[in-house]
Amino acid sequence: MKPLAGHRVAALGGMADRPLARYLVSLGALIEGPVEGASFVIDDLGLERLGDLVVPENAVHVSVTTFGSGGPRSHWLGGELVASAMGGALRVTGEPGLPPVKEAADACTFHADMVAAAGAMAAHFARGTHGRGQHVDISIQQVAFSRNTNGILVWQFDRQKLNRAGGSLAYGKATVRAIWALADGWCFHSLMTGRLGAPANQALSDWMDETGMENPLRGTDWLSYNRSTLPAETRTIWEAAIADFFVTRTKAEIAGEGRRRGINACVANEPADVLADPHLAARDFFTTPSGLPERFAVLREGSGTSGAPAIHTGTRPGPLSGVRVLDFAWALVGSITTKTLGDLGAEIVKIESRTRPDLARLDVQVSASKAGNWDDKPWFAHLNSSKRSLSLDMKNPLSREVLNPLIDWADVVVENFSPGTMKKLGLAYDDLAARNPSIVMVSGSVFGQTGPLAQEWGVDGTGGALSGRTFLTGYPDRDPVIPGAVPYGDVIVPYVMAASVSAALQHRRETGQGCHIDASMYEICVQQMRSSLEAARRGECPQRMGNADASIFSQGIFPSAGNDRWIAITLFNADDEAKLKALTGDDVSAWTRGRTDHAAVDILQRAGIAAGVLQDCEDMIENDPQLSSRGALVTLDHPLLGPFGHVNTPMRFSRDAFAPFRAPGMGEHYREIARLLSGLADDRIDELAAAGVFQ
Repeated sequence: MKPLAGHRVAALGGMADRPLARYLVSLGALIEGPVEGASFVIDDLGLERLGDLVVPENAVHVSVTTFGSGGPRSHWLGGELVASAMGGALRVTGEPGLPPVKEAADACTFHADMVAAAGAMAAHFARGTHGRGQHVDISIQQVAFSRNTNGILVWQFDRQKLNRAGGSLAYGKATVRAIWALADGWCFHSLMTGRLGAPANQALSDWMDETGMENPLRGTDWLSYNRSTLPAETRTIWEAAIADFFVTRTKAEIAGEGRRRGINACVANEPADVLADPHLAARDFFTTPSGLPERFAVLREGSGTSGAPAIHTGTRPGPLSGVRVLDFAWALVGSITTKTLGDLGAEIVKIESRTRPDLARLDVQVSASKAGNWDDKPWFAHLNSSKRSLSLDMKNPLSREVLNPLIDWADVVVENFSPGTMKKLGLAYDDLAARNPSIVMVSGSVFGQTGPLAQEWGVDGTGGALSGRTFLTGYPDRDPVIPGAVPYGDVIVPYVMAASVSAALQHRRETGQGCHIDASMYEICVQQMRSSLEAARRGECPQRMGNADASIFSQGIFPSAGNDRWIAITLFNADDEAKLKALTGDDVSAWTRGRTDHAAVDILQRAGIAAGVLQDCEDMIENDPQLSSRGALVTLDHPLLGPFGHVNTPMRFSRDAFAPFRAPGMGEHYREIARLLSGLADDRIDELAAAGVFQ
């Protein structure tokens, strides 16, 4: 299925080689020709640098730049390292006590290009509604900032800051180790909270017992385990024992025996390992003329058509106004997908259950939240704006009285359960299409819906480890570190899902046909590592490079005045190097140490040198004029937490501006949804409530 077949894209600057261009091509578009007559125009220059260029009025024009178009810093010079610094990712990546280290390859730029893809496709759908194009503006800095949900909320509520944690994950109240040395490499593994992690945690404990090693995990009630409340001294003892166990295992044992046991561990692959992966081979991921990945998601067109579906008139602002979404999602991937669709104007009905709540309703990360309260978690609020909540026990047969009319009502169904779960519930794509032939369904998972690993369980770090991101993040002479110390796959996949949904909706509008979209976190993370895969295909063995980049003339991180304060400098050519030495002399570090980070960066930018402060959440939330001008946080009034800044979907539309609203309480809208959308009378709603349907 190629929903953009027949559309031409004009690529300006260096955009022809960027992930956004590859995404559009994957949907059937052609990158060729002039701006005149183009359906899409994409650039990495920004409106100010485009000057008098005239873009066709009906074209979707997308700009992706370090700081975005407009605002007090739009003229600043940047690039991947500077965007990562100013967007908060770089400061929290690396080991405590050492200089921060960048994520592998083009992490922030790739993320921004996927956000741009979602914006471009939303504008494409809007063009199908009102017939006009518009400008979609993306700031790589703002996109990087949007990844910092944990850091943002702990600063907002507890005035604390996350720090570099090396091979660990920082969750606010807890820091959980996740990178472990093996006998011949490294693996990713973390103990997960409650029902989500209980089977995998128990499997690890059992394996430790069987090898006869010391096991302080023995006898733990994993259903009640909470990573945020485990005493730090207990965690220290546990992690020492786990480290002793893993260092006796090999990569082959983790990939084989460990996977068979279900211990939620995976090898930190090298690029050559990725190219040889049998799961990717089974899914034909590398079956391309170049042997490199081309697709971002699998789109399977429906077999039938109901003719042109009804076009709904929406009351909310935004490019997706009128789109109806039934949301079965949970945790980050699904939640951010439907947040994006909802923020952009779609009507979202979130199906929840008190028996298996969204993970973001469980973790107690800040002092304002309490265990056992579904509705006081700012993490959930950040990730679930612009939705209504229907609590529903789908195992109760009576729930179908509520659910079936919603399937008829919906344009889109979103889910990110383990593959096969929706089929067990009678809600697989073929089941839904039998009732609603033009429905668009999108499924997000770690490994995709097919292939030998489809049923395996994984988390954000799984995609990072298997794709090569983890192996290639860190200093050459040290162990790898968590790439970003903030979610990556979990926040990239949603924009691929949202982009594909919008493209499919416009295709449906034109053809009457729905489709099923299969998005794999592993595959999308591998797409981000495309340059290292290309090197591996040439016979090279890419290794960790610290803050260097083979495609950049020179760049690095330098200390400034103050405790743990740093600046990033990128030099694109010898002229930049001459400018820098004219300012600093030969010892750049001595010059930067004598100045505050913000003062040094101001001087460097005025001299025409790309530089940025390694900002923390206080810098970004309280003192960054560019992020403020772009509305990176939008204040919404929460009934339990009060008004606070929520992460805004990081896009700007010149025509179809959007307006998010606050996240729902558990089941807050069950009565109005059952009455207005499912068509049930009040007395029947009362009977279903008494029967436990709305749990």
